[in-house]
Amino acid sequence: MYEHTFVFAIDGSDYAYVLGLYLGDGSISSANMQLKVTLDARYAGIILACAEALERISPNRVSVRKQNIGECFQVYTGWQRWPLLLPQHGPGRKHTRPIVLTDWQWEIIRHHREQFIHGLIHSDGCRTINRFKTNLPGGRVAEYEYVRYFFSNMSADIRQLFCDVCAELGIRTTQSNHRNISVSHRDSVAILERFVGAKA
Repeated sequence: MYEHTFVFAIDGSDYAYVLGLYLGDGSISSANMQLKVTLDARYAGIILACAEALERISPNRVSVRKQNIGECFQVYTGWQRWPLLLPQHGPGRKHTRPIVLTDWQWEIIRHHREQFIHGLIHSDGCRTINRFKTNLPGGRVAEYEYVRYFFSNMSADIRQLFCDVCAELGIRTTQSNHRNISVSHRDSVAILERFVGAKA
């Protein structure tokens, strides 16, 4: 059962997506209970998707503003219930404290795994195309390219959440270094291509 009855009124798909965004690049201000998600200015489509999902969840106005430093936009909205909806909120940066999902959050995610991964990649992930050349026995030079996905986060707990939910979707992940998870296996990439694709 959900811990708070008002959660029943929230679309699970939107919630899973927003939870992924929050865990990647979101924060809640303790002073005014304002949820802020910081996103790369290059991806207007992601900024719009974030704003629209927040509008469907929050009863209050959702705003978008350009940050003074860096090429980023903040999507934000105030609501007293954000700490209840996002109980991972707390003092300090996420990688300095445990990040554990509640049972009711897992219940939602298991019905909306793709949207959760979508939110994590939209906030802290990327899609790249690796290109390389090789000399064939006949002397011809062949060119190849393949898609890879990366998820990068300083929090070991958040990286593990990404890996665990990917595994439930049949997606193979590899720890590239201390903060990066990669997805390069062809079948796994094909799954992400189906519901994530290029960031825009």
